[in-house]
Amino acid sequence: MAAEGAGQQWVLVEMVQAFYEAPTYHLILEGILILWIIRLLFSKTYKLQERSDLTPKEKEELIEEWQPEPLVPPVSKDHPALNYNVVSGPPIHNIVVNGKECINFASFNFLGLLDNERVKNAAQNSLTKYGVGTCGPRGFYGTFDVHLELEERLAKFMRTEEAIIYSYGFATIASAIPAYSKRGDIVFVDEAACFAIQKGLQASRSNIKFFKHNDMADLEHLLKEQEIEDQKNPRKARVTRRFIVVEGLYVNAGDICPLPELVKLKYKYKVRLFLEESLSFGVLGEHGRGVTEHFGINMDDIDLISANMENSLASIGGFCCGRSFVIDHQRLSGQGYCFSASLPPLLAAAAIEGLNIMEENPGIFQILRQKCKRIHQALQGIPGLRVVGQSISPALHLRLEESTGSRESDARLLKEIVDYCMNRGIALTQARYLEKEEKFLPPPSIRVVVTVEQTEPELDKAASLIREAAESVLN
Repeated sequence: MAAEGAGQQWVLVEMVQAFYEAPTYHLILEGILILWIIRLLFSKTYKLQERSDLTPKEKEELIEEWQPEPLVPPVSKDHPALNYNVVSGPPIHNIVVNGKECINFASFNFLGLLDNERVKNAAQNSLTKYGVGTCGPRGFYGTFDVHLELEERLAKFMRTEEAIIYSYGFATIASAIPAYSKRGDIVFVDEAACFAIQKGLQASRSNIKFFKHNDMADLEHLLKEQEIEDQKNPRKARVTRRFIVVEGLYVNAGDICPLPELVKLKYKYKVRLFLEESLSFGVLGEHGRGVTEHFGINMDDIDLISANMENSLASIGGFCCGRSFVIDHQRLSGQGYCFSASLPPLLAAAAIEGLNIMEENPGIFQILRQKCKRIHQALQGIPGLRVVGQSISPALHLRLEESTGSRESDARLLKEIVDYCMNRGIALTQARYLEKEEKFLPPPSIRVVVTVEQTEPELDKAASLIREAAESVLN
């Protein structure tokens, strides 16, 4: 006991000695901190403000003075989205726009099926049998036998185990991505990905890593970085899914993805590969099966293929195809499939007949590619404009060689070229984007769409007129 008391006394002596030896600034700082702690302990956390009642007159004056913020930001009345061209009649080869008959270089009717008699007859027969719509999702009396037939035909055409159809093309990939990729998963995406892909990524709440457009070196760099991160935390890596999402033929750029290199990276870094083929389906490949057929890639190397039926098939809606267990998951988790009314039977019947025509006339795809190459070549060398897109793409972009420095001014110049052509019988369109929503906003451009219905003289006329318009507007 005596020894313990002596030890405590010695500690106290050391503390006093340390107090006297401490620097002055150190003691002052400690003193301030002690006083601040005491103040916090004994002061109130908030002050009660004196209540001041307003008279009824004062309240009314304040209410009259109050101006609520606008629900949406102000939009100019001359905004392009509010001043659209009006089409009279079907948007076929010869289209009537604002009362003027033009040759259609704007609609994605690549195979000319929109006004095909067989397709229209199939739709009319279906309309007589089933009526106009379905009034219910697929799981609630919205599944018709014609839906099952279309899914079977699409799976057979694409040489996959199973297919699933959606009633809205945009919602197809936007529903498919979040059906598989969830919070905490990682998605590697091309910067030129279309807006539907961007919305799907947003809905998935996954970690998104963008790589430069069609730059496989940049993609591999990101994959290597992720591999290093996974090695640091193997437990998390085991439950994290990784995806690569690309387009077969990019609608915003007009070029083809390097699919063989993507497949190699898929197996090297053990990621899943999703392929969006809305523009390449019915365009690329010997039989129109898309970029997989174009490169000779085995369908089993792609985890999921999606496409809409609103371009080559000239119908409405979209589809996904792949292995059965992958597609079945969408029937339970694809929001656009589970909660939207199913595709109207007449549109499903039209799509089936479109598939019949594609299978019976495989030469149609070669004809389309030849016409694409012809106009791609004819558009080269236009002063002030440059062609964006590969020669076999049916949707090309014309952009200014040199920007004015203002996006609005660039768009205005391109609109003058479009109007010049339309007034002379060629219907073109400017590419439209939700400028505040796009992750990587493409530059303004004129989109030139090629179809099998356009004749060689019409292709030459369009290219010549665009050149004439550019020389008139830009010089």
